[in-house]
Amino acid sequence: MGSRRFDSLNLPPAQLQNLEALGFEAMTAIQAAALPAALAGEDLIGEAKTGSGKTLAFGLPLLTKINPRDFGAQGLILCPTRELATQVAQEVRRLARYQPNIKVVVLCGGQSIGVQVGSLQHGGHIIVGTPGRIRDHLRKQTLSLARVGTVVLDEADRMLDMGFIDDITQILGQTPQTRQTLLFSATYPEDIRTLSGRFQKSPTLVKVAPATEDVPIEQRFFTCQKDKKSSGLKVLLQHFRPDNAVVFCNTKDSVREIALYLNRSGIAALSIHGDLEQRDRDQVLIQFRQQSCRILVATDVAARGLDIADLGAVVNFDIPHDPETFVHRIGRTGRAGKAGLALTLLSTSERFRLDRLGDYQGSQPCCDALETLSPAQEPLPEPKFVTLLIGGGRKDKVRPGDILGALTRDDGIQGGAVGKIDVMDYSAYVAVERSVVNQALHCLNQGKIKGRKFKVRPLKNKSP
Repeated sequence: MGSRRFDSLNLPPAQLQNLEALGFEAMTAIQAAALPAALAGEDLIGEAKTGSGKTLAFGLPLLTKINPRDFGAQGLILCPTRELATQVAQEVRRLARYQPNIKVVVLCGGQSIGVQVGSLQHGGHIIVGTPGRIRDHLRKQTLSLARVGTVVLDEADRMLDMGFIDDITQILGQTPQTRQTLLFSATYPEDIRTLSGRFQKSPTLVKVAPATEDVPIEQRFFTCQKDKKSSGLKVLLQHFRPDNAVVFCNTKDSVREIALYLNRSGIAALSIHGDLEQRDRDQVLIQFRQQSCRILVATDVAARGLDIADLGAVVNFDIPHDPETFVHRIGRTGRAGKAGLALTLLSTSERFRLDRLGDYQGSQPCCDALETLSPAQEPLPEPKFVTLLIGGGRKDKVRPGDILGALTRDDGIQGGAVGKIDVMDYSAYVAVERSVVNQALHCLNQGKIKGRKFKVRPLKNKSP
């Protein structure tokens, strides 16, 4: 496969320095396999799972073709979900730091289209979005794809599963025939071959097998009576005591009910599902990533594109109807070679689903009775951090370093008490240890960030 060093590629020296500064020491398997062909301008099919490093595999070639002086859309990345689009845009912005003034615009549903139109009027080099919202802008003629040189279809199999084929066809029909098309998919079924045949030119197929050194995910299955599943979930969480966990349910109603039950039981939980507005979804995910919430209860809207570093466990409160969805769910834990834990709760009437899952995974799962576990007597501790919402963001020239400086300068709090910082367009979020919340609020409300005063308040866990 060749060298795994980034300096073995034909990349600008400034980008190599940027990659080193970002902590990228060596290419992952998919990057080493895909980047030479993609950088050479070839169309590509990359078969790779989420978490394999594929964003960098398509982000680097896309950026090498961007002309910063041309503010028309030159790169287009289509994603199946809002969460994945936001995550991809953040990573592309990091990769683009080596050249100034590269603008990445996110176009997804859940946000006012008027705000997006205003952003597009100031130009955008790279457009990242979901097919439905991209097509809306094309219909309104608020977006032109006439100068797009690179199109990326990220998690293409998922977009087909969600019924986006007509949208994709309409969108790609408005891009130049000379474009480069990079298609990435977790699987390579017949409909992906058909999609590739319609929109790609002699693509190079790159398939990366899972690394044998990957730490396997420990899977445990427990049965209980159907009317005892909520209390059974509490038993699982108290017994295994993960630092954080995603609890998957099959319906939005179940998500709301379980999140409410956990909070009433003294376990901090937030919920995410398709009915949430974009701002609420963003705030939920930020709180979870910043460790100010221990448990995230979700429908499968979060199964793809949800990338939480060091996720302690995945819990299936409801077992999904198909085995592939089960594999996507549990794949959120055990990332980057770290140990993973997947817990599944079944009512006694659902045990038949284990047979189909066993056939899919190649081994029959063992199932234990929930009564074999003894919950810990001590309750789960409160989350380590509290998230503070700051009323200023990227558009106000606020950077993470400005927020950290405002918290720690003079007689402020210690830098070690500050957690993750996320800066959005018009707001910012900073995690601080629970013990210093009042002191942090005083620093930010009495002081200034970037020479300006901004409103700051703790972000409260809203009712599910």
